[in-house]
Amino acid sequence: MIPLKDDIPTRSFPLVTILFILTNVSVFLYQFSLGDMGNAVFTMGLGVIPFEITHFADAVSPTPIPLYLTLITSMFLHGGLVHLGGNMLYLWIFGNNIEDILGHVRFFFFYLLCGVLATLTFIVSAPDSRIPLVGASGAIAGVLGAYMIRFPGARVLVLFWFLIFVRVIYVPALVVLGFWFLIQVLNASADAGAQGGVAWFAHIGGFIAGILLIRRYRRKRDVTTVYRL
Repeated sequence: MIPLKDDIPTRSFPLVTILFILTNVSVFLYQFSLGDMGNAVFTMGLGVIPFEITHFADAVSPTPIPLYLTLITSMFLHGGLVHLGGNMLYLWIFGNNIEDILGHVRFFFFYLLCGVLATLTFIVSAPDSRIPLVGASGAIAGVLGAYMIRFPGARVLVLFWFLIFVRVIYVPALVVLGFWFLIQVLNASADAGAQGGVAWFAHIGGFIAGILLIRRYRRKRDVTTVYRL
C-alpha cells in the first residue's frame, strides 16, 4: 500500500513540515552536485557510523563535525531519489497533522528526538557496523507512530495492488500504519541490519518513540476531532 493523502484537514500552516522537506531536498541536490566520489565522502563524513558511536572514536572516516552531531545530520542525507521521495511523501501526508496538534516548536523537537532515538535503536542492533546510516525514515517513523495513536480512524487514500489487482481505496490509518509497522518487524527479524540496505530497526525504534512521546501531549482541540472508519 502506498499512501497518497489523508482526509484530516489541518488548522495551521505546516511550516516545520515544509521546512524539513525543503531541507532534505536541498541537501540531496547538494549531494548530487558533488558527483559520485564527493557524495560518498560527504555521506561517510555526515552519516552515522555505528562503530564510531559505540567506540567513541572517529575511526572509520574523517568527520568534519563533532561525532555525535551525526545523529542529527544523518537525518538529512539520502541514498537516492527513491529513498528521498518515499520519505518526503510520508512526511508530507502525516507530518502536517502531527505538527498541527503539537505546534511548530514542539513538532520540530519531536521530529529530531524521534530520529535520534531511531538511530540509537539501530546502533544497538548493529554496534560494530561500519556502514553509514542515512535518511529521514527513523524520524518519519516517529511521526507515523504518533499519527496512528492520535488519528487511528482517519481515512488514508492508498494505492493498493496484489498481483494484477490494482485499486485506489480509502483505508483506516490504523490499518495502513499498523501494516507498515508489521512489515518493519518481519523484515527486521530476517535481517541483522548490519549489511547495508534498509535499517529496519531504526524504523521500529522511531515508530515506538513516536507512540510514547505523543502520549505526553494533550491539547483541548484534539477532543473535537471526528474520526471516520
